[in-house]
Amino acid sequence: MAIARKVVVSAHGEGVILHTAPSKTQRSSQQFLIKYADGAIAQLPRDNATGLTSSSPSFEAFGVIGIMSVLGQNFLITITRPEAEASVVKTAQNLTKEANEKALEDSDAIEDEEEEVPRHSDDVDDIVHVERNPESTPSGANPSQAPKKGWALDQQRTMGLSRPPVEQDPAPVAAKQPRTSEESREGMATSLLPKLLATAEILFGSSKSFFFSYDFDITRRWGEAKPFAPEIPLYAQVAPMYFWNSHLLQPFLAVGAESVALPLMQGFIGQKSFAMDSQPPQVDDSEPEAMEMSTLLVSNSVPTSPPSEPVKELPERRPTERDFLITVISRRSTKRAGLRYMRRGIDEDGYTANSVETEQILSTPSWSSSPPAGTKVYSFMQVRGSIPVYFTQSPYSFKPVPAIQHSRDANYMAMKKHFDHLKQAFGSVQLINLVEKHGPEAIVGGAYADQVERFNREASDSSKVAFEWFDFHAVCRGMKFENVSQLLEKVKGTLDEFGSTAEADGKVVAKQKGVMRTNCMDCLDRTNVCQSMFAKYMLESQLREEGFDMSAQLDQNAWWFNNIWADNGDAVSNQYASTAAMKGDYTRTKKRDYRGTLNDLGLSITRFYNGLVNDYFSQLAIDFLLGNVTALVFSEFEADMMTKDPAVSVVKRREQAIELCQDRVSQPLEESILLLTDAALYLCRFHWDLDRVASFERVDLAHVVGIKFGTYITSTISPVHMDEEKNVGCVISYEPGKYDFKRTNTRTLANLEGARKSHQSPDFGSGSISGGFASFFSGGKTREGPVIRKIALKAPYSQSSLAKDGDDLRQTEIQQIVTMCSEIERLAFKAQGKDPSEEKGMIEKEEIISLEEARRSTGLLEQLGHSIKRMVWA
Repeated sequence: MAIARKVVVSAHGEGVILHTAPSKTQRSSQQFLIKYADGAIAQLPRDNATGLTSSSPSFEAFGVIGIMSVLGQNFLITITRPEAEASVVKTAQNLTKEANEKALEDSDAIEDEEEEVPRHSDDVDDIVHVERNPESTPSGANPSQAPKKGWALDQQRTMGLSRPPVEQDPAPVAAKQPRTSEESREGMATSLLPKLLATAEILFGSSKSFFFSYDFDITRRWGEAKPFAPEIPLYAQVAPMYFWNSHLLQPFLAVGAESVALPLMQGFIGQKSFAMDSQPPQVDDSEPEAMEMSTLLVSNSVPTSPPSEPVKELPERRPTERDFLITVISRRSTKRAGLRYMRRGIDEDGYTANSVETEQILSTPSWSSSPPAGTKVYSFMQVRGSIPVYFTQSPYSFKPVPAIQHSRDANYMAMKKHFDHLKQAFGSVQLINLVEKHGPEAIVGGAYADQVERFNREASDSSKVAFEWFDFHAVCRGMKFENVSQLLEKVKGTLDEFGSTAEADGKVVAKQKGVMRTNCMDCLDRTNVCQSMFAKYMLESQLREEGFDMSAQLDQNAWWFNNIWADNGDAVSNQYASTAAMKGDYTRTKKRDYRGTLNDLGLSITRFYNGLVNDYFSQLAIDFLLGNVTALVFSEFEADMMTKDPAVSVVKRREQAIELCQDRVSQPLEESILLLTDAALYLCRFHWDLDRVASFERVDLAHVVGIKFGTYITSTISPVHMDEEKNVGCVISYEPGKYDFKRTNTRTLANLEGARKSHQSPDFGSGSISGGFASFFSGGKTREGPVIRKIALKAPYSQSSLAKDGDDLRQTEIQQIVTMCSEIERLAFKAQGKDPSEEKGMIEKEEIISLEEARRSTGLLEQLGHSIKRMVWA
């Protein structure tokens, strides 16, 4: 089904109506209703009388990005022009009026509450507030003014790239959905809603980082991309990895509203035209016999900055000249998407952070590949991505030390999957590693090199990957960035071997045989410099094949090439680090001086600030909009001021931890929250980063003397932590005997930074021992009478915000604890040879740590720290 190029959005008594306008590709119109009551979408009959009327306020949109559902409310996000602002405001006001009138029919008395939604940018208009009932709902007006510059109309039509509408900002319009009992926990994070709306509006609007096309598939590289087939829905034809609003469009796709589902891609698209001369005029470079002093001074002076445009143009076109068009397209992957220090390294599926494929296309302005006016269309692909090992870095430092995570085998398996993805997509792979060989960067760089070496040892000759570790900072020290050409000399043969994809007469006559994968620490600044160098080398090769020599042209500045690649670097950097790219002066001018160094210092400070203040919530918003997490993440963020990595499934990690613990204690165990056998229970301390069992304690079930369960509150800094129904645990009391012991994995301790004193304690878990699924405590020894030890366990929250953990029915927290205590009691009686029907039960219900006790133990510094985080991040 063809995509609707124009959608009219109007307010109605029952909800928001979307009306698709007829076009050349969309002969008939359709109407869809988004209901106030539950946010459901329904298609209206074509002759529906409740549709658009002349009196219905409305505005035109160029596409629907989707519906954002959060906290029982729905927000429609569309693409509009700036001049539609008045219509959007009027429609929103009518939406308020219609909704309130309908709400009054259901209630005799309603008190209106109005919540102010703050402005998020100087160039964004106020968001219009829409109310339906006492629980207010924000709605949106059209945001910022878009630049008037754009591509030539014929270029847009030929490529099918509709750039100007994409630069417009979305207008979210809300349809109210009543809150259910299951969403009561989400209601705790209502204060974050205005911030989420502002972040979404910046992301889809003023950032100008999203692109779409009605006619041509821009999510696939040249040779694979083709015009959209009108009989197939648009969303079904784009590459899923670069389909950024797939989750937001699901409510429309579920009801068959495919004509309004417009796929978006995040990244960069830019074009520059230039001319080449196959027989450039010769210029006499010889010096005159005599020169005036003033002439000498002028000729040898160095301009303070290069001109952004050519200094002069040739007065007449030569018959040997030909016009060309260079197009650069960068596509940011939705896999492991996020911001700088929030997303690093690789995930278990083999996808890396900041993964971007960049394509350089050389063509004529008409895009014709047929003679005589046309030429071949050439495409050269490169990729970038974070170092494919598990590692993290803290944002609390200008140059944080990376920390390697998980075992060597886990890192190897993830990296192997990553290489499989690259080989399947591109063929051969050349790895370019630009991090330092000494200092903090060498930690992760060395781990990368070791894993690649292992991969090549185990792989066949045809499957091996080439690896080049080029220490960019060491080679280019002292602002000698021209030394980066040494890297080109090393990989020039590989570039020639890989070649380019070429199309002639509408057919692919050559295909690129491999890809250059470049990385530094952030995969931004050093990567930009090297990728532009590789791209220029391939451009020279392609032009040479067409009979043009770039080195012989009169204009040796190639400003058109430098600027488009510098713009690409800035766009990719803004999406990952929220600033323009460093070293951009060299990419743009091929010169490096102190001014560029000072500019980079300012960018470093800005990145440091964003990492501390803005990135935590922005990362949460990105994960939510992509559907990686559920709305529960806002409650979790408000409680802990932390963001979760959706690539890490808590459920799966717990299962892996249990398996590793079973291997460590060398017993055939029965799975539960604790590791149980018929004779003993095992309390395992697991190091999540290293995937190792740090230590475990064995407790003979025959020595268990008591079990109690109840409220277990350890903090009072947020409502989630004080919920007595969700914060429960148990305490197991036992008399230690001959077969009760503790074992410590000294290899794990050697891998940790500094030996903690708690590792040397004779009692396992003396104090708090944190684990992914439990917190263990052991009671102290009494001086008189039998020694009684106590071990405390707190139940994990049954609900997770991670979408990949699924929506399967699970036990509540109290059900987990009761089930576990009953199983321990049963096995304890069996080990002691007692009949449960004749003995008094071991289990007692009693508060472990009550809310009042937790309030007394929660320190002022802890409360102050949480308040500061909330003030800064939320």
